[in-house]
Amino acid sequence: MKLYTKSGDRGQTSVKGGRVMKNDARVEAYGTLDELNSFVGAAAAQAATLEPVRALAAELVEIQQELFDCGSDLAFASPAEDHYKVTADMTARLEGWIDAHADAAPEIRRFILPGGSALSASLHVCRTVCRRAERQIVTVAEAHQIPEEVLRYVNRLSDYFFAAARSANAALGEADTEYVRSAEVFRSAPRKEQ
Repeated sequence: MKLYTKSGDRGQTSVKGGRVMKNDARVEAYGTLDELNSFVGAAAAQAATLEPVRALAAELVEIQQELFDCGSDLAFASPAEDHYKVTADMTARLEGWIDAHADAAPEIRRFILPGGSALSASLHVCRTVCRRAERQIVTVAEAHQIPEEVLRYVNRLSDYFFAAARSANAALGEADTEYVRSAEVFRSAPRKEQ
């Protein structure tokens, strides 16, 4: 099988149900998800070599599969609800992982800079690329009908990367890098008298 088709030599690419220019907003969105997938793969490879966070690698590999699902769902030129792959269960599972990672990290009081361990920094790269993908998906949604669960999933995914970056630092014995000019912007809700 040849890796090149020459069909994109004039700047067009195929979507499910048609052809568009390679800089089409839809292609930008799922292309950024593909970029994110590469960064997630790099983070998973790092996590797999570190005993305290080895379980994180399995979560990240599952997320890689789901990012392909997101890209697949965005590649439909017209709505195709019967063929969408991203489900509410996937988003709910992410929420469970977010809660577990948040519980494993120290209480947050100030804004956090990407850093601490190399793995945490990699997960912050994933977070920021994920936010860019989300912005691009919103742009597509302004002009086309898209699968709404993809947007929910990607929105939750950036929260996952933030929580995972903090729990990775905690597991590896590294402190988060706080933004030193930040006030204490995150406070626990006061406990109610019983």
